[in-house]
Amino acid sequence: MKVWIDITNTPHVRFFKKIIEHLEKNGEEVIITTRKLHGIHELLKEFGFEFISIGKHKATLKDKLIESTYRAYRLSKLISKLKPDVAVSKHSIELPRVAFGLKIPIVYVLDNEHAIEANKLTLPLCETIILPKVINVWDIIKCGADPNSLVRYNGTSEILHFEDHEYDENILEKLGIERNKDHIILMRPEPIKASYFKASHDTSILIPVIEKLRDYADILVLPRSEKQKKMFEKQGVVVLKPPIDTFSLIKKCDLMIGAGGTMNREAALLGTPVISCYPGKILAVDKFYIEKGLMYHSLDPKKIVELALKLLGDKPKKIKLETDNLFKIIINKIYEACEN
Repeated sequence: MKVWIDITNTPHVRFFKKIIEHLEKNGEEVIITTRKLHGIHELLKEFGFEFISIGKHKATLKDKLIESTYRAYRLSKLISKLKPDVAVSKHSIELPRVAFGLKIPIVYVLDNEHAIEANKLTLPLCETIILPKVINVWDIIKCGADPNSLVRYNGTSEILHFEDHEYDENILEKLGIERNKDHIILMRPEPIKASYFKASHDTSILIPVIEKLRDYADILVLPRSEKQKKMFEKQGVVVLKPPIDTFSLIKKCDLMIGAGGTMNREAALLGTPVISCYPGKILAVDKFYIEKGLMYHSLDPKKIVELALKLLGDKPKKIKLETDNLFKIIINKIYEACEN
């Protein structure tokens, strides 16, 4: 069997890691395509995966459209020659268009119901759509998904990120981070390059938060772009350079404050207190963690600081979540797609 996996965002490398390794171990041929985006190539190389990079991330709507069209064109030429038996991705825009055009079965993983433009371009083309049960089915169907294509599971996609991961107790030393305060806070700024991100690209909600919390904790920031890197270097905090073992780092930190999504949910699963300050409409998967008491949300810097100080003084909650075996679900659907 020949499986094509298109990886278009950095967290998706970890998401597909065990799936790729399992398929290759069982003698299947895996074709990995990706694009140029902060940290993807480095992480793929770190895991020892061979890949073909086509296209890159763009910021404006016009540039996104042109680049996506060009990427679909180049992928069409490549995939028509390689002839995979099944196409697999998580939120790739181009894979469904190419695979549908070449009559290749699609297994598509989804966890963002608010990426409406992207969902309308992709979901109507997919035979199998795997999504968390906490997402309202109507939000997916109204974007054109066939109700019969939906495969729902308990939990969120981040549960697959931790499969077989070995935690590094010496992560701080390896990163050259010295503890000067009693606490460590990890921060992740806004996803300014994402098409669904509508807020300002020139500042961050984290700036006033840093100014108030720097006296209480060592603050680490993992930026998403060169622009953000320069912005936070001016704040006198530790600016991290990917790729790094974020799972081990999150476990070592006393608090996570994130204006995005994935790392917040990873921290929640790892048992590290989380404050989300994502400025957009809250996703169903984030509401799930908020309702479970594993994540908090605020857009008010003053309230974020107050909550941070409270959480730094509290003991982390230990709550066990009931989740399905997402790895097994995806593997089974890949083989079913080939058999059909």
